[in-house]
Amino acid sequence: MLPEAPRANKDAQPAVPEYLFELSRFLCGTQLSDVPQAVRERCQRVIADCVAVIGTGMQTAEMRALTQSYLAGKPAGASWVIGSGRRASPEDAALLNGTAGTFHDFDEGNTAAHGHPGMQAVPAAVAYAQHTGATGSDLLRAAVLGYEVGARIGAASKMRVAVHPHGTYGVIGAAVAVASLRRFDAAQMRTTINIAATMAMATNRQAMLDEATVRNIYTGHSGLAGHLATQLTAAGFRGQRDGIGFTFGTVIADGFDPARAVAGLGREWLLADGYFKLHPAGRYAHAALDALEDALAKAGAPPALDAIERIDVSAFRLAALLSGRRVATSFGAKFSIPFALATVLYHGRSGVDCFNEAAVANPVIQALASRVEVVENAGYTAQYPARHLCDLAIRLRDGRTLTGRCEIMKGDPANPHRADEVERKYFALADGRIRAVRSRQSPFLNLDFSATTRRSLWRGRASHRHIVWPLLAAGDRAPPAFRCTRVSRRLHRRP
Repeated sequence: MLPEAPRANKDAQPAVPEYLFELSRFLCGTQLSDVPQAVRERCQRVIADCVAVIGTGMQTAEMRALTQSYLAGKPAGASWVIGSGRRASPEDAALLNGTAGTFHDFDEGNTAAHGHPGMQAVPAAVAYAQHTGATGSDLLRAAVLGYEVGARIGAASKMRVAVHPHGTYGVIGAAVAVASLRRFDAAQMRTTINIAATMAMATNRQAMLDEATVRNIYTGHSGLAGHLATQLTAAGFRGQRDGIGFTFGTVIADGFDPARAVAGLGREWLLADGYFKLHPAGRYAHAALDALEDALAKAGAPPALDAIERIDVSAFRLAALLSGRRVATSFGAKFSIPFALATVLYHGRSGVDCFNEAAVANPVIQALASRVEVVENAGYTAQYPARHLCDLAIRLRDGRTLTGRCEIMKGDPANPHRADEVERKYFALADGRIRAVRSRQSPFLNLDFSATTRRSLWRGRASHRHIVWPLLAAGDRAPPAFRCTRVSRRLHRRP
């Protein structure tokens, strides 16, 4: 039997839940000027982070092959397939960019939302904005709203551990972003949300642990299905009465709290509570990496690798799931705490190349990873997500033990990264893929989204004038602090 809410009159048409009216009123009534400045600036950073991470992910062999075959015979559109030198329809661009964005697991995330709302809403918003020639202000508004609603649905859902959150609530976030750019009214927005909710994937977390790169299509699916949901709405299709409540209350989650989904709507912003990654690895591995950093800081210098007898890690359940020591692929390396610790100790740093195929083939790294034991601490699991507790002990052959601890993972709102650390990550990726010109000032906060213009920012010469600016700006000119005219065409060309 399908679960059904009790009704006094079973012959009467059930009412649409009030929280959906509240969501649609918020989405259609909120202007960019209503969004706090700090939230707008945070979203600018999320967009820029997405662009750099997508461009890097697009260089993998799988993404190059997929882009070539998927776009074969299709006419070029107006939307960038970032880092490939190709343009496509907004649906195809959202699919490919969203998929590339999770190949290195380096994208921004949100602990409260249990996932990555940005990489699911932003590619869809950017692709449709380029397709229609939207202003930067409209793009920023769409990205903010898509992220916020997707994150709130994730936070209000009691997602099963076996379900991977990518490709679930992200479909709703992507659909909201596109619907905002399409200027849907409140009734159309409700229909779009209900349609998008039923298009969530039945994802599974085991695919990630099995080193199955098909997991990366989940975020791409969000962008593609989000676009399709708005097309279905425009064509007159109808959604469920409460697509969110049924899908996230009974199908892929064990419960959904509508009150939590709208609590503080317009006053409290989950977008402001996300985290940026400085390690290209699964988020929960960061707890162990932060504990390693703490241990090395207290020791004063890293130990020689052959001096390490073993490393013991005790952490909360989601981190302990990343305990595999036999890693065969670059993708699998990102979801193994033993490998992550070993490669960082070997290289003395963390970067995309520290998790590539050459690193996986390195016998020294593999040998050290085999000496790492990761176990769950039930007491730590009970305190997650309020605290991200992880203890690490490096046991040396001479009898000494180096210990480190993580209380709150770095990047979390309670333990944020410095702005310059996030920018260094951007430039480290952009220098190799986008080749952006460095600036003494931030490329994120000097972008003016307040202006509007009738001239298309996404077509013709204007779209090639600057490196990051065409994806972010609202006016025709880049700010003087981040002008990139001389190398503009390198953004869109594969290095």
